[in-house]
Amino acid sequence: MADKSLNRTELVAAIAAHSGQSQAAVNGMLDSMFDTIAKAVGNGTKVSIPGWLSVERTHRAARMGRNPSTGAAIQIAAGYGVKVGAGSKLKAAAKG
Repeated sequence: MADKSLNRTELVAAIAAHSGQSQAAVNGMLDSMFDTIAKAVGNGTKVSIPGWLSVERTHRAARMGRNPSTGAAIQIAAGYGVKVGAGSKLKAAAKG
């Protein structure tokens, strides 16, 4: 695990300083970006930013599971999940 983290407030401040935009403008842009990605993925559309990341909805089949407190077998309904993949530029940045 990483010892450092960058929360949303710090990310907005860093982007604003780098771009010369106000923090309010950057925050609004991030909200719009995440809303757009969420709507697209919710509709089953894969979102790809070449070199950086891809986000897509995945389907999980119905399956049997166990209730952790009782150990009883339960049926888990089919559903959807999200798959996020790192692109080549992001992977290269992580290598240092």
